[in-house]
Amino acid sequence: MSDLFASYEAALAYLTESTDYERMRRVRYNSDTFDLKRIEALAGAVGRPDRRFRSIHVAGTKGKGSTSAMAEAILRGHGLRTGLFTSPHLVDLRERIQIDGRLVERDLMRRAAGRVAEAVGRGLDAGPPTFFEMMTAVAFLCYVEAGVDVAVVETGLGGRLDSTNILMPEVAVITSISIDHTFQLGRDLASIAREKAGIIKAGVPVVLSPQPSEAEEVLLATAAERGSPPIRVGSDVHREWRKAFLGDQPAGRISVRTPRRNYPDVDLPLGGRVQADNAACAIAAAEIVLGDAMNGETTRRALAAVHWPGRMQAVRLPAPMACPLNVTVLVDGAHNADSLRRLLDAVSEYYPDRAAVGLFAAASDKDIDGMMHVLAEAALQVVFTKTSNPRAAEPDDLAARLRAVGGRAAGGAPDWPAALPQACALLAPCGGVVVICGSLYLVGDILATVSDA
Repeated sequence: MSDLFASYEAALAYLTESTDYERMRRVRYNSDTFDLKRIEALAGAVGRPDRRFRSIHVAGTKGKGSTSAMAEAILRGHGLRTGLFTSPHLVDLRERIQIDGRLVERDLMRRAAGRVAEAVGRGLDAGPPTFFEMMTAVAFLCYVEAGVDVAVVETGLGGRLDSTNILMPEVAVITSISIDHTFQLGRDLASIAREKAGIIKAGVPVVLSPQPSEAEEVLLATAAERGSPPIRVGSDVHREWRKAFLGDQPAGRISVRTPRRNYPDVDLPLGGRVQADNAACAIAAAEIVLGDAMNGETTRRALAAVHWPGRMQAVRLPAPMACPLNVTVLVDGAHNADSLRRLLDAVSEYYPDRAAVGLFAAASDKDIDGMMHVLAEAALQVVFTKTSNPRAAEPDDLAARLRAVGGRAAGGAPDWPAALPQACALLAPCGGVVVICGSLYLVGDILATVSDA
């Protein structure tokens, strides 16, 4: 590690000044922009930390964050020292690098960033690394320094060319695949599945969430080609789900049955029936890592305590942004057509007798037309806004695209604090549910306010 940076703030400035494709409107997904040569060179220059801890590698279009969080919680519950690497963050950059369920300590991240900066400063044959590549190296160095036993590592984009794909995991997980990042990954499910399947390593088991047939065919063919035993949720692993609430928070009660054991009546503090698929993936992956040490009651307790914000999360906003008491505000990072459809179905399931309106923002490179069709089909009144991310689409453009497909655009504002009162007013006087969705950056902006309250 290194004391190159005198403060955490200096290390943070160095990392965020690097090339950051997450904040660019259009980025081609090819070897000029996403290239394992750079991360391989960087990892080699800092001692190959990726080879010094065990790992679970998770890819997918949606559910990969929730699945990763649940797998990490199970492993930690069984006494292992754990790492968790996810993206993007909602409020604090350190959310991306967690150790034993806590944000990485600022001093540890400072020293890891210093070592990365020294390696970059000496020059790498493959060229300067990107922000995400440096964050990957920083995370892996932190895990080694902290003595992590197993890290659960989520891909950033795709899989095949993602910087996390230098890992040699004990098990890979591919969660549900749908249309997203079309400019980078392709406009059909088979093309996207081929990129996600890039994390499948020779002989390494792969856990598969239920998939559309077009995607499943690609994943199973890749697994067969690489001699990777597939474990399929829905056929090899069975799950059941029931709606529940924890206070005002949508939740669930699940039962999972694997070839090894049963996990009945597990309380899960995450809303939506899709979380049963994610939990089943997490349990199946953890069983491979833990083997006979996997304990049913320990697993139940771990999942009952899992925390993964920004997914069908009920929030109470501070004054003066607070909504009337008869209005429930839900935030969810759904940002493609399939996840949005599932979210709206879940809202109807949890709140069958309450009116709902949408508050929506999206990045310009997302499948906006697909999401507009979902909003139109739901006949949801929608107020549009935008985030501070440079990739954010303009509210007026979003509204026009919703109207073009017969949807109900009901207003707009340049930021969410101005848009939220418009959404609440649509529910007066009887109240209802405001569903805030379309962008994890929007969710992060709102949760930052909640955190500061």
